[in-house]
Amino acid sequence: MNKKDSRLRRSVQTRRKIAELNNVNRLSIFRSNLHIYANIITPKGDRILVSASTLESKVKDQLIDKTGRGGNKYAATIVGKLIAEKAIALGLSSVIFDRSGFRYHGRIEALANAAREAGLKF
Repeated sequence: MNKKDSRLRRSVQTRRKIAELNNVNRLSIFRSNLHIYANIITPKGDRILVSASTLESKVKDQLIDKTGRGGNKYAATIVGKLIAEKAIALGLSSVIFDRSGFRYHGRIEALANAAREAGLKF
């Protein structure tokens, strides 16, 4: 089993658990080598309510000042704060954290902690 298959196997278990909960929006994370993306998705999974990523101009401007890259913990922290601000502005205060099978450390942990500090509850 390779790295991608392991990640997909872990994500299926998580989504099965999330499906048991009714009417809960989920904060879904995806990371690549260069960028990190965060989406808040409806309980049915048919619409994206809020999204943030390192590709947004607001985030890029902050990254140019520090590192200029979107694939590090600093960038994940910025995206976490931004997704929490957007969610709270929309009236979402509580979500379920879906790490998409990625292990909870590094950039994933930094994004989650930043979102919590900005007021989003998991």
